Amino acid sequence: MYDLLKGLRVVEGAAFVAGPTCGLYLAQMGAEVIRFDNIGGGPDFKRWPLSPEGKSLYWEGLNKAKKSVAIDLSSSAGRELAQRLAAAPGEDGGLFVTNFPVDGFLSYEKLSAIRSDLICVRVMGWSDGAQGMDYTINSALGLPLMTGPVGDERPVNHVLAAWDLLTGAYCAFTLVSALLARMRGGGGREIRAPLSDIGAATMANLGFTAETLLSGHQRPRMGNDIFGAFGRDFTTRDGVKLMLLAITPKQWSKALETLGIVAEVVAMEGELGVSFATDEGLRFTHRARLYPLFERAFAARTAAELTPAFDAGGVTWGAYQTLEAALEDPRLFKANPMFQDIRHPSGLTYPAPGAMATIPQDVRGDVAPAPALGQHTDEVLAEVLKMSGGEIARLHDAKVVAGPDGR
Repeated sequence: MYDLLKGLRVVEGAAFVAGPTCGLYLAQMGAEVIRFDNIGGGPDFKRWPLSPEGKSLYWEGLNKAKKSVAIDLSSSAGRELAQRLAAAPGEDGGLFVTNFPVDGFLSYEKLSAIRSDLICVRVMGWSDGAQGMDYTINSALGLPLMTGPVGDERPVNHVLAAWDLLTGAYCAFTLVSALLARMRGGGGREIRAPLSDIGAATMANLGFTAETLLSGHQRPRMGNDIFGAFGRDFTTRDGVKLMLLAITPKQWSKALETLGIVAEVVAMEGELGVSFATDEGLRFTHRARLYPLFERAFAARTAAELTPAFDAGGVTWGAYQTLEAALEDPRLFKANPMFQDIRHPSGLTYPAPGAMATIPQDVRGDVAPAPALGQHTDEVLAEVLKMSGGEIARLHDAKVVAGPDGR
């Protein structure tokens, strides 16, 4: 937790990954993020993975450091209350993150009628308003047909919700950008961030689209080969798979020296009339000739022999390991100051990350857990909407809102 956004109030009316990720990043930089959900929980409240007791670890992960308000969004009174929260007054408020539809009770038209300088960041599936989620957008982009073993025509879905995560981060960036513009007199605005556009733009930015347009076909499957460079997994004498990467001339030369195959590669360069040291593309083009040299060199030594030699030689490599093993890795989890053991709403205590960035000039604050559903309902209604105790009690009696006990 850092205090860079301290004083800002962001209201989040969203579910699944992209919108909550945006709110999480803002909260971890110090913003007060108030999430509202249906009484009993929204569509992601019980999403897997689950604790042994059936509590959502997903909910605990994506909602750290937020406040929770529970509202009956099926009622007109509840929807009006959600609108008032999204467009609540205050110089540092009027910031709303949602994945609710463009049209409806949380439309920008309705919210901006309450507060004209409202900034609304809206996560969407497709830009035309059609429903879309990470895996369906990914399949439309062709990536599952580029991923996987050579010669296998089955689509391969990756396990990381990449477009959701990229969209969440982009939404946080655009919200802060719009806020800066508002502070300079630019007023409010709605920002629509469809996963389809994030995905399409990223594919173009990385050259995928231009490559396909020029060649007439999308990139073929290459297994674990790194496209356009030299990189692949190799197996040591004791059966350990290590990832080797050689993109820069230095990485390439260090790998050859450490593996003891400089002379063989020089001979191949002479035969082919090329210089692998100066052109990473040539290493990729001739990888079928190069791979056997590397495979023999890896197979001649154990991982315990190779890995310290790689480190001493400045070789770029990585070990394939399970998440169980990664959790014991001091650089990733075990001794990473980003993580802190905290007690979560499930009642479990386990390490949770704070802000992913490290700011050496600032003190890293404690990691704050996710709230219980409805934990801050009364507090938010009183402090943000300035409602009296009597008004709040009447909302509870009418079952328009609920606290952490569901009442």
